Amino acid sequence: MTIRALFFGHYRDIVSSGERELTLDVPATVADAAAALAASEPRLADLLSRTRVAVGADFATAETPLKDGDELAFLPPMSGG
Repeated sequence: MTIRALFFGHYRDIVSSGERELTLDVPATVADAAAALAASEPRLADLLSRTRVAVGADFATAETPLKDGDELAFLPPMSGG
């Protein structure tokens, strides 16, 4: 299964291209995708603890199932002033 992962905020700086294609074994969840990313880039280990996650246009949880071709976005908390 191929998932397209999108990164925003400081996660985009960690992943130099800003996007990454993942190949995961099925069945897969958001948690599986986050674990695969953390295995390839340890600085992404806190993805699920510090971000909102969306699959397509809908917010998701760690248990949300993924299917081939899904777009997975990691949205870190924002601050401003």
